[in-house]
Amino acid sequence: MTIQSKTLYDTDFNMWLETTAQLLRKRQLSEIDYDNLIEEIEGMSNSQKDALESNLRILLMHLLKWKFQSSKRSNSWKYTLVEHCLRINKSFKKSPSLKVYFENVFEECYQDARLLASKETGMSTDDFPLECPFAKEDILNPEYLPDDDQELGI
Repeated sequence: MTIQSKTLYDTDFNMWLETTAQLLRKRQLSEIDYDNLIEEIEGMSNSQKDALESNLRILLMHLLKWKFQSSKRSNSWKYTLVEHCLRINKSFKKSPSLKVYFENVFEECYQDARLLASKETGMSTDDFPLECPFAKEDILNPEYLPDDDQELGI
């Protein structure tokens, strides 16, 4: 790693990116700022995971609102459900390994969604089931809307 590259990272991030890409293309590996490159690659992975968790929390929160506040349903809620479902599915297409991460964080995201739904609706957290009432395969379908009159697949 060169002092110039290290300074460039701190002073002009975009130029650092372009320079690093050029050095990699030219196989000038001794000039690479490895510490910052590793940090950025790990950061990209974490960003994808954070986005997945955020989209999942929002999706689950709106599914809870849809199911338990049927009198307040709106097209805006439908839009939010479809939008975040599509975002999750696109993340799986771009990075199939995120499906494993989805499985690992699903329960935690559902518990977060219960709390968020409670805060947004004014309902008690206890009004929402402790275990997620929605099947994972259902929530990944952009056409899915839980019908409060039907038994949900669990």
